[in-house]
Amino acid sequence: MNRLVYLDNAATSFPKPRSVTEEVRRCIRYYCGNPGRSPHAAAREAENRIYECRERVSRFFGSERPEGVVFTMNATQAINLALKGILRRGDHVILSDMEHNAVYRPIRRLAADGTITYDLFQTVRNGRALDEGEILASIRRLMIPGRTKMLICAHVPNLCSAERPIAAIGGLCRKHGIIFLLDAAQSAGHLPIDVKSSHVDILCAPGHKGLFGIQGCGFMLVEGDILPSPLIEGGNGIDSLEWSMPSLLPERLEAGTLPTPAIVSLSEGIGFLSRLDMDAVHSAQQALFRRTRDMLLRSKELCAKVYLPECEGSVLLFNLEGIPSEEVGRRLAERGICVRSGYHCSALGHKALGTLDGGAVRVSFSPFNREHDIDALIDALYECTGKIRCR
Repeated sequence: MNRLVYLDNAATSFPKPRSVTEEVRRCIRYYCGNPGRSPHAAAREAENRIYECRERVSRFFGSERPEGVVFTMNATQAINLALKGILRRGDHVILSDMEHNAVYRPIRRLAADGTITYDLFQTVRNGRALDEGEILASIRRLMIPGRTKMLICAHVPNLCSAERPIAAIGGLCRKHGIIFLLDAAQSAGHLPIDVKSSHVDILCAPGHKGLFGIQGCGFMLVEGDILPSPLIEGGNGIDSLEWSMPSLLPERLEAGTLPTPAIVSLSEGIGFLSRLDMDAVHSAQQALFRRTRDMLLRSKELCAKVYLPECEGSVLLFNLEGIPSEEVGRRLAERGICVRSGYHCSALGHKALGTLDGGAVRVSFSPFNREHDIDALIDALYECTGKIRCR
């Protein structure tokens, strides 16, 4: 079997830092009690570690409200919790033209039910990423005074590395009293994010991607006095004799037993990242992006098309002429190269990029990737296309 070359970090990061896997093992072996339920040592230690994670999440994203960190199963659940816990009949919502289905599907459902209306602002036009001024102008044209309740934007979409100007968008939302929800699924752990300076009201992210946790935990970070209604109700060890959920965060939105091993993995993942220079991490991933892009575009044999090649970051999307993307992904997998191909849970994104017919191949990097991984990918593409590489 070929050496595994993992370039599918936008789906879930792999490998995990050693500190993450070791702490998960310690948790399961020594202190995986039910937090907030009992006075014994295992439960108390789990409770302490979970609060430590709230503090780390809050601090990592520039917040001072660990109580605003609400743990969920993943980013999708966090986004649904925010949308369905805040939006009410008659509200108008603005979202970008490249939102993930985690946003698009619940928005479409709320609209189909007659609860809300929505509009899409442009970030891409004619195969080009729009600049800050163009994006803000597109947003302004869609705002409805007195009705636009929320703006939703992926910091970086899951199909490419087109970073959105979130500080400018957040400032515009703050000026007009619009709630700014940031989907940081593809940027958390890759780009510095400060919710205060960017005027982010709600940040949603998974633990298992750029933050290096294991699968099973995401979170919603709530700034200010926003108090969403519960999406799920049940026991959480607080006010057990009351019929309703508690009135304060985070307990108001956390029903049932929390996934302690996944939460401590997120905590250790953030601890690992906090020891790194985030600007250096981003620069290294941009270098890998440029190497991949340039090798693809310079090859006359591969006949590759790279989408938004000017947007350098942790995600690169491409197609090879004459070979369906899913077939490229299958052939690469046979050679030990891990990428994602086809459609990527983003109907809006594929429409914006012009890849609705067959999708595309996605390569996504982590701090553990190196130049030799890119060389292995390119060699495998030549192999699976049957082309001779001219060096």
